Amino acid sequence: MFDKPELATIQQSKDRWEETTLQQTLSKSPERRKKFITTSSETIDRLYTPLDLAGMDYQHDLAMPGEYPYTRGVHATMHRGKLWTMRMFAGFGTAEETNARFKYLLEHGETGLSTAFDMPTLYGYDTDAPQALGEFGKCGVAISSLADMEILFDGIPVDQVTTSMTINSPAAIIWAMYIAAAEKRGIPRAKLGGTIQNDILKEYIAQKEFIFPPNPSMRLVVDTMEFGTRAMPLWNTISISGYHIREAGSTAAQELAFTLADGMEYVRWGIQRGMNVDDFAPRLSFFFNAHNDFFEEIAKYRAARRIWAKWMHEKIGAKNPRAWLMRFHTQTAGVSLTAQQPMNNVARVAIQALAAVLGGTQSLHTNSLDEAWALPSENAATIALRTQQIIANESGVANTVDPLGGAYFVETFTNRMEQEANAYFEKIEKLGGVLPAIEHGFFQREIAESAARYQTEIETKDRIIVGVNDYVVQEDLKVPLLRVDEAGARHQIARLEKIRRERDGAAVQAKLDAIRDAAKRDRANLMPLFIDAVNAYATLGEIMNVLRKVWGEYKEPVIV
Repeated sequence: MFDKPELATIQQSKDRWEETTLQQTLSKSPERRKKFITTSSETIDRLYTPLDLAGMDYQHDLAMPGEYPYTRGVHATMHRGKLWTMRMFAGFGTAEETNARFKYLLEHGETGLSTAFDMPTLYGYDTDAPQALGEFGKCGVAISSLADMEILFDGIPVDQVTTSMTINSPAAIIWAMYIAAAEKRGIPRAKLGGTIQNDILKEYIAQKEFIFPPNPSMRLVVDTMEFGTRAMPLWNTISISGYHIREAGSTAAQELAFTLADGMEYVRWGIQRGMNVDDFAPRLSFFFNAHNDFFEEIAKYRAARRIWAKWMHEKIGAKNPRAWLMRFHTQTAGVSLTAQQPMNNVARVAIQALAAVLGGTQSLHTNSLDEAWALPSENAATIALRTQQIIANESGVANTVDPLGGAYFVETFTNRMEQEANAYFEKIEKLGGVLPAIEHGFFQREIAESAARYQTEIETKDRIIVGVNDYVVQEDLKVPLLRVDEAGARHQIARLEKIRRERDGAAVQAKLDAIRDAAKRDRANLMPLFIDAVNAYATLGEIMNVLRKVWGEYKEPVIV
């Protein structure tokens, strides 16, 4: 980006500055600490200049917004043209309670829905299963049958509002319920827009909500990709998720590399199925964390777009420019929020959200101040939503495209992120790919080591967490907490019992038998059979138990 004579002049200027102005300042007032690091423990230099970008090619590495390699954004006008979707994660208790929260958030300016499911649903159990005892509605809404899904979205224009669903192992069945519920209202599946998370690889790596072994789990993911490509052009069939990898303790570079490695694996499986990458890749989306280190996070998002575009175009040979685009949702870092002095979390969330916006996110969830204590109360969720609206309408950061583009620090860290991610790709390839790397415990060890290092830095006070290891005060919790009414579980179980009494039992069994037979065949797409089954009011647990009997359950190997 700079010619050699100019770089030589800048080097001379920097040398002179270090010998004179800098030394004079340091002799009077030493710096606050010997070493400055990012949230990921990366060393931060004192000063960044064009010297750090000497080998950078503007056209190849940056270019213009909306143009390959999309470092500066996937759209030419970015947030000048359209603000990001404000998609607040919501779900608790019964379908009725969550439906009311959805409507409340939409009335207060939310522009997209994001559905949290409770733990039994995430693991494919009905509310009345023995394994579900005591877990009803505590981390999301309980969905056991099509009846619950119908109530959950009752009165919500699902053909006008996009819906994201954070569900993984049972994703295909939950999606089938959403499709069936919409079609019962006369809304064709082709008009439904939204996302199912459906990212099973990160479950083995970080979140651990897997059910089946990797190969049949990947088959389910590819079934949804194939079905969505053919029948639902507005739907993102995977949200490839780094969020949970980061929440488990990874660095920013690990989050970036492991997420993209997973995305690359899904692309390979889609191609192996016989799908055209130019057809299915445009409907892949991504989901990243927004942690505390403002500039590191921005660099991560910019590097992610560039890496993905180059890989899809130059390595895979995708010809459709839309297949090169990385579109992503961001959620502020739940793991960064503290139970101590919870009002401080408002400031943390605002900084993280601002980083996501400046990094070019397409969709954003802001966590609530009570995140470390409970599900968000109505007031806390409103403050979190208002944070986004203030950034959008009052801060001015959405008025220009990529406002930090060209900043020496940001560009240097963007390049560093890309280099670190590429180094991880080489390690994963040497292990035989993503699935063998999972079996070897590679991802798990890398994340565990990063998490341990971070905790050590807190304990030694090399890293300050306000209200936790410094600026500590004794205070009584004054934040009103949302609590799930246990009566909701009884109500849910009663509805389940009524469904089982009144449905056509023989028809349900026939649908379950068809799923069992197809699950034994490698190439049969299960999505149409799931839709048939949920329309007959087969429950989530019944369908998942059929698949458990065919495929078995995955037991994670011991990682030494």
